[in-house]
Amino acid sequence: MNDEKLNLHVERVSGLIFGPENVKMDEKVMAGEDFAFYQEVIPGVMLSIGIRNENVGSIHSPHSPYFFLDEDVLPLGAALHTALAEIYLNEHQQSAAQVENETP
Repeated sequence: MNDEKLNLHVERVSGLIFGPENVKMDEKVMAGEDFAFYQEVIPGVMLSIGIRNENVGSIHSPHSPYFFLDEDVLPLGAALHTALAEIYLNEHQQSAAQVENETP
């Protein structure tokens, strides 16, 4: 399960970058994913970046033998992940410094 606060962060930052009309919540699925084990220890969020592009034949899921990645989406994904980290750190830098100062 995605952490609720981090999920809201992803929604907000994605909306800033791509426009809120381009951010969609997917339905929950029961998938076997090792990422869930990390989320038992630390809050996390799993997200997908839309990669479908019928014009170039990128129409199959990553688990299909016919999968083809439209590499034009890679800079968009990199920009999103960078913004997610940068904005999160900027917003939480003060609270992290307070915890550090309180540690004996």
